[in-house]
Amino acid sequence: MFSPLKGIEVSFHEAGHILGASIIKIILHLNGQSRTILFTGDLGRNNKPIIRDPAVFEHADYVLMESTYGDREHENTENTKDQLAQAVIQTWKAGGNLVVPSFSIERSQEVLYFLNELLLEDRIPHIMTFLDSPMAVKVTEVFEKHPELYDRQMRSLILKNGSPFSFKGLIKVQATAESKAINHIKGTVMIIAGSGMCTGGRIKHHLANNISRPESTILFVGYQAQGTLGRQILDSNGGEVRILGQTYRVKARVVKVHGFSAHADRREMLDWLGNLKQLPRKIFLVHGERESAESFQQYLKDNLGADVMVPEYQQEVTLN
Repeated sequence: MFSPLKGIEVSFHEAGHILGASIIKIILHLNGQSRTILFTGDLGRNNKPIIRDPAVFEHADYVLMESTYGDREHENTENTKDQLAQAVIQTWKAGGNLVVPSFSIERSQEVLYFLNELLLEDRIPHIMTFLDSPMAVKVTEVFEKHPELYDRQMRSLILKNGSPFSFKGLIKVQATAESKAINHIKGTVMIIAGSGMCTGGRIKHHLANNISRPESTILFVGYQAQGTLGRQILDSNGGEVRILGQTYRVKARVVKVHGFSAHADRREMLDWLGNLKQLPRKIFLVHGERESAESFQQYLKDNLGADVMVPEYQQEVTLN
């Protein structure tokens, strides 16, 4: 805990979202009274591989909470592995490529983790896998340097089988020329590239080369916000999308695996709040699309009887 200003104490706690993500706890002291505010930031999930579970708290007067998945619940991890295995096998049988738009931090490493498990279990063919993102490669190196942040499951896996970020057949791509050369490989490969919502980066070139191939698969492993190319592809239903200034018909299989999400769903967020011994004076729902936030607002009112607010942009609120 540290004090940035007189009467204010701040501490950072494990958020369980991505490596280094934190929940911020603020204690305000004024006129002999104190108030505790929790800001979740991106709240992670329990029992996810690699990093530790989110920290829990017994008291908070006010909570600022994310609401990205406030209107739904995730599938379990076993379903995630099954869906990933099925996507690899079907694409391999069809002779196409598996293109995975993925965030460089946490998501790419989690995809590698599950691929490594499936390979160890011999559940998928041993195809070449390209991590085609200089940033993801660098972040993966950071992961390997900080085993003290791993959960028990990850530490056990490394002791038994070595790092899941360096399995046979995995190629980490840095140079642009190497990235372009992937498209000349015959046979099935998996390409994990950024950005996660297809708004930029190397993924666009791989999409342009594969999205009109019926034998290929576009596998989404993360949230696709409204207005992004990723959301357009998900909603295309075989229609057309524009990539790098050209129009392409979506003929590839489009698969969405929800279980990879690093955000807690509404049930998990409710359970996290359930660790508080009494309800906060007020809960503010932020960082979520309007529909998701309002759905979660009603969900918390119905299940907790809590005072919940979805603030407007730049709205100011006085805490009593």
